[in-house]
Amino acid sequence: MIYTVTFNPSLDYIVSVDKFVTGKVNRTGDEKIFAGGKGVNVSIVLKNLGYENTALGYTAGFTGNEIERILQEKGISTRFKNVTTGISRINVKLKSDEETEINGQGPAITTEDVEALYVRLDTDLKEGDILVLAGSIPDVMSQETYSNIMKRLENKNINIIVDATKDLLVNVLKYHPFLIKPNNHELGEIVGAEINTREEACMYAKKLQEMGAKNVLVSMAGEGAVLVTETGEEYRSEPPKGKVVNSVGAGDSMVAGFIAGYLKNHSYEEAFKMGLCTGSASAFSQELATKDEVESLMKDFERSGVL
Repeated sequence: MIYTVTFNPSLDYIVSVDKFVTGKVNRTGDEKIFAGGKGVNVSIVLKNLGYENTALGYTAGFTGNEIERILQEKGISTRFKNVTTGISRINVKLKSDEETEINGQGPAITTEDVEALYVRLDTDLKEGDILVLAGSIPDVMSQETYSNIMKRLENKNINIIVDATKDLLVNVLKYHPFLIKPNNHELGEIVGAEINTREEACMYAKKLQEMGAKNVLVSMAGEGAVLVTETGEEYRSEPPKGKVVNSVGAGDSMVAGFIAGYLKNHSYEEAFKMGLCTGSASAFSQELATKDEVESLMKDFERSGVL
């Protein structure tokens, strides 16, 4: 089974306003509401690709109820811990002449709530399962939270994937995550360098391998992506051709595509190609990638012989 953890899921309220003016009443031309958060996005794309999974994390209030309803409507199993103080956050994304975002804070999560999640992971996860730890955590929580989870699970033979930044990511490396997926800017922040080329990304990805990561997948937006594997392989590729419509969730989609590709035949090359195409399929769409979109892009990409 595949499990995703999102500590601070959201309702993403996306509105389009023609010629937004501050200090005035503005009316929307278009509006949409999605369940959001990095782990949530991974769950949605995995389900779109035909892979059953369970979404874990925390929800609160009426917004939390709506997040769960949306995921369950998509056929995704949810086992969120409901907390009692606050509400799950609402992120407002305003599209006009310029794009503006206002992200909510999320609910208060206590040490008892954290311990309850630890117990659930201890109980539910079995040998051979995949666990995705994705995104930021609320400010009240320790930057050791992900590493604490990995420490508790380190003897259960679970493939753990971490998509996080800064200390939250660095702190897990000593527990040898199966995969980490920084983008080039996040990787540069960790190693103290500006990373602009795929060659540079490969070089610095190996530094994170030396620190403990088994496989390192680096997304680079228009430059494509690189993968360095635990078996010594390096894959580098420009992205598939297409028009970027919405980059939100593209990195999360890459993680989901990598998992789906790897589960087919445990080929890192297949995982890399599918991850790259799934991330691009989301970027080329108003919503997260569908199976048909990914398969179409995979065929075009393989015909192009880029990789």
